[in-house]
Parts: sequence; C-alpha cells; structure tokens
Amino acid sequence: MSAAARLLALVDLTRLERPDEPGPVDALVARAMTPAGAVAAVCLYPEWVPRAVGPLAGTGVRIAAVANFPAGDDDPPRAAEEAAGAAAAGASEVDVVVPWQAHRGGDGQAIGRLVGACREALGSSVALKAILESGSLGPPAAVREAASRALAAGADFVKTSSGKVGPGADLRAAEAMLEAIAAAGHGGFKASGGVRTTSQAQAYLELAERILGPGWPTPATFRIGASSLLDDLLAGLPDAGRR
Repeated sequence: MSAAARLLALVDLTRLERPDEPGPVDALVARAMTPAGAVAAVCLYPEWVPRAVGPLAGTGVRIAAVANFPAGDDDPPRAAEEAAGAAAAGASEVDVVVPWQAHRGGDGQAIGRLVGACREALGSSVALKAILESGSLGPPAAVREAASRALAAGADFVKTSSGKVGPGADLRAAEAMLEAIAAAGHGGFKASGGVRTTSQAQAYLELAERILGPGWPTPATFRIGASSLLDDLLAGLPDAGRR
C-alpha cells in the first residue's frame, strides 16, 4: 500500500469556520467518501453535526465535533456541557481544547480537571481527543507533561493544536506526545495545524512507528487533522479518479 493510500484512511477531514453555511459543510461531508476510499472522520463545529449524520450513516466514517474551542477556557462544567451536547447531536468523537494557558501558568491540575469532566460527561462510548496547543506550551518536556496529564485523566487521544491559536503541529512536540503515550501504555495521537502535504503527513507516521512500533498507527490510534491534505493525497493515487 502506498503512503498516500495509507494516510487517506487516517485523515480527520476538517471544517471549522464560524459563521458558516450549509453548502460548504455538505460539500466537505461528501468528500469524506473518496474514489480511493474513506477518510477516518469528519470534524465540525457541533451545530453542523446533524447535517453529517444522515449522509455518513453506514459508511464507517466517524463524526467528530469540537468543544471548548478554540480558546481553551478553564471552565470544566461548560466544556463538559459542550462535549455532551455534541455527542447528543450525533458526534462519536469530541476534540476538546484543554486549558493550556492555565496549565502553562502553573496550575498543574487544570488539564486533568477539564479532561476528567468531559470524560465523565461523555462516558466510554465517545472518543475524547485532548487538544494541547503544543506549540504554545514551550519545550518538549512541557508538552510531554501536558499529554501525560490528559491521558491520565481519560483522554483517548492527544492532539497537537486547534489550528486557530499559535503555532500548529511540529515534529518535536509530536515526539514528546508519542513518548507520553508510550509511557502511559494507552492513547492515540492526532497531528493538526499546518499538515498540508503527503510528505509532511508521512513524517508524522514514520515518527509514530519509530516510537510505538511498525503497524501501530491505525485509525484507532493515529489521525491527521486537515482539510487541504486530502487533495494532495488523492493526487498521489493514480487510480483515484477512475474507481
């Protein structure tokens, strides 16, 4: 299997615009089922989740929604309420921004409080991805600590960034997050924020395999959050337009 074909199945196809219109949201949802195969998930603001439920029913494409997004306020009850609302609307995954500013300011319990509240609100059937804003946390050791706290509090994935605040994904932060997953013995990884080309995405895939082993990255453990990446992946699949 080519790198492009493998990566296609790991994409969280993303549209996070406010305000937005039904047409572009519907177009994104339709793109989730490509001639070369399906992406892992679509990621939307909660108010657009119901529009994706019908078209994606039975396709295997999961529906993700964001919460506490993009600011990452230190408000666990509100974040938990938003997360639960997204799940009630039909999301099977919720990407929540952790209170990274409170954590960076010295509150070592801030991430755990918010992630724990969301975990309790969602139960075990909805995947919880903790967005760390890793590019704003400082050195790799700080990123690894934040990832460890999120995983300990019940996050299923740790995600680099919202793509809306500060620097996006980078390999040094990804390495720290993957090391935290290895140390915890559980959890998945999502790179998001500036991953636009097949070669960029492949670098994260190779890093994950170096740290956690060949074959570790699957849709259950590894995602790339992107919008424009899909075009580059399909361009690398010669049969995509004929299947």
